[in-house]
Amino acid sequence: MGNENSEGTKSLAALIDDPMNYLSREMSMLKFFRRVLFEATNMETPLLERVRFLSILGSGLDEFFMVRVGGLAMGIDNDKERFYFEGMTPQKQLREIRKEAGKIIAEAHECFYEMIKPQLDEAGISIYHYDELNKAQKSRVDGYYKEVIFPVLTPLAFDPGHPFPYISNLSYNLAVVVEDQEGVRHFARLKVPGSLPHFLPCKKAAYDPSPRVKNYRKHDFVWISEVIMANLADLFPGMIIIEAHPFHVVRNAEIELQGLEVMDLLEVMEESVRRRRFGSVVRLVVSSEMPDYVLKILVDNLNVESQFIYTYDNPVLFRSLSQLSQIDRQDLKYRQFIPVIPEAFQFDRDASPEQFFSVIRENDVMLHHPYESFDPVIEFLHNAAIDPNVMAIKQTLYRAGHNSPVVKMLLQARRDYGKQVAVLVELKARFDEESNIEWAKLLEQEGVHVTYGLLGLKTHSKIALVVRKEGDHIRRYVHMATGNYNHTTAKLYEDIGMFTSDEAIGADATDLFNYLTGYSAKENYRKLMVAPVQLRDKIVELIHQEIAQHKKHGDGRIILKMNALVDGEMIRLLYKASQAGVKINLIVRGICCLRPGVEGLSENIQVLSVIGRFLEHSRIYYFHNHGDEIIYLGSADLMPRNLNQRVEVLFPVENQEMIRHLRDDVLEVYLREDLKGWRMQPDGSYERPVPPEGRDLVDVHRYFLINR
Repeated sequence: MGNENSEGTKSLAALIDDPMNYLSREMSMLKFFRRVLFEATNMETPLLERVRFLSILGSGLDEFFMVRVGGLAMGIDNDKERFYFEGMTPQKQLREIRKEAGKIIAEAHECFYEMIKPQLDEAGISIYHYDELNKAQKSRVDGYYKEVIFPVLTPLAFDPGHPFPYISNLSYNLAVVVEDQEGVRHFARLKVPGSLPHFLPCKKAAYDPSPRVKNYRKHDFVWISEVIMANLADLFPGMIIIEAHPFHVVRNAEIELQGLEVMDLLEVMEESVRRRRFGSVVRLVVSSEMPDYVLKILVDNLNVESQFIYTYDNPVLFRSLSQLSQIDRQDLKYRQFIPVIPEAFQFDRDASPEQFFSVIRENDVMLHHPYESFDPVIEFLHNAAIDPNVMAIKQTLYRAGHNSPVVKMLLQARRDYGKQVAVLVELKARFDEESNIEWAKLLEQEGVHVTYGLLGLKTHSKIALVVRKEGDHIRRYVHMATGNYNHTTAKLYEDIGMFTSDEAIGADATDLFNYLTGYSAKENYRKLMVAPVQLRDKIVELIHQEIAQHKKHGDGRIILKMNALVDGEMIRLLYKASQAGVKINLIVRGICCLRPGVEGLSENIQVLSVIGRFLEHSRIYYFHNHGDEIIYLGSADLMPRNLNQRVEVLFPVENQEMIRHLRDDVLEVYLREDLKGWRMQPDGSYERPVPPEGRDLVDVHRYFLINR
């Protein structure tokens, strides 16, 4: 019978090898977008937060098309699996993506127009069409048009004397048809400047005495595209405006670099960012009112395949809704909170660097963001900068963001105190390349030793090392984290960081930076797991160890929390662990290619996804190990790119109180039966649990805010 036993059912090995038991990464990502869309429709979520979720959905879909759809269209298989997950070829996936993404975007439009827009209006935030404005409102926006918008508009004609204009990635445009005095029609493209607000105020916000808005300021907006269309005659004098239609372009951003040929990575990344603007079009969004002849001009000249054209009534540029979500209406948002400073770091303002470092010397200190403040991380670098006993500072930067206090501390250490500072700036951090390039140049100008990462690898680890002279000895202080050194996202992302002065970890950190900045070929680390060196092998070893412990003692337990689970080898191992009887809980925010609850394969595996106020971002790897518990934290998800093509770090938690805290006060909270989360079903769908009678489901983010 080969792969079947005598009863005709598949063998355990055959179940593991069946491609249908590995879900499509792309389809799983679209299911994640559905969970985000749910939050936009959820009446329990504050109104402006629902607007924010629609904006997040728009940005996520743009990136999905730029990267995943772009890669599929190019035939790129970055995961390099031996078989197609769910038996889906790239061509089949593109067909399924069009079908499912089209539904999601259509439902997002329905959510905006049928739910959110009327509710915003009821709350005193109104979005008008231009022809709905009164005389005073039109005068105001027309004046803004003449003073601000008109000078930056550049109409680009298309005719035998003018080649079809280049249309940049993510641009929002107007396709304009005009008629000259001889009755000949002409086409022009007009880009709506991305530097201008998508929604223009019709008047100064004023207090509204009506009970419906409770004396909050009333905000009236009009779409910028409609203001431009109403004033097109100024741009085309002497011409008759026949029609104008908005359209949105998304280009393929999956530009592959020939890493081994790179002589100057900084120059190559600058060129890569430029080339991205010229990728093939993978999504063209147009209005259903656009006539066929105008659409044909776009399609023919942009070389757009029909499968990449999306048509909607009054299409919304969803990512632009972030502007509305930032309106100062706290009654329509989550309640504000102030992250707490851990007791260990509650110093007086004039505390010395010695006092700060003595805390870490005494005990490891853990920070759970955003519930606990990111300030101690900045203070760590500040104290390292001003402390005369600190000899060197080394750090990785992946997404530092704009106006970064972390970078400012590094610059201060070098410029004002003459410290030896070495920084690895990852230039290949997708869509943050330009920001990181600027930081790298600035750091270099101030004398910081800057490296740009390893050829063929992306440095995704988050680690900072401070080398300090203490008496006749050298002591190393290390901060490691699951999230970026970014003070802005630290308020929005759920992440965990840890300070330690552990000698072995300090030595490992030194070896890691030698690997990143020099020519070290070190393959063994004392305590850290480092990809692509030995992290994969170590996790494989830990899963096998848990299987062995379960066979011996019957108490096997694995809890893994991450952003995505894609790697085929890891999924196969988790299936084997489940078949051996190990109880497995997976907390996976986004993509999960594993099928839980399949008889004979994964009935011991449960998968949970949490979507809410904060972006779940921490990675926690827990193994029961018959009571001698093992926990690692770090930057790595179980994806081929993280394990094979990135420099990642997982670090151990060895303090017993921290282990207890992570197990009982963090992980077990996520695993509560009454948690407001999404349970993955064997078919890959997700369901929310039914609330217990007379009680609400537990919001994990609210729970952690209350129980800080």
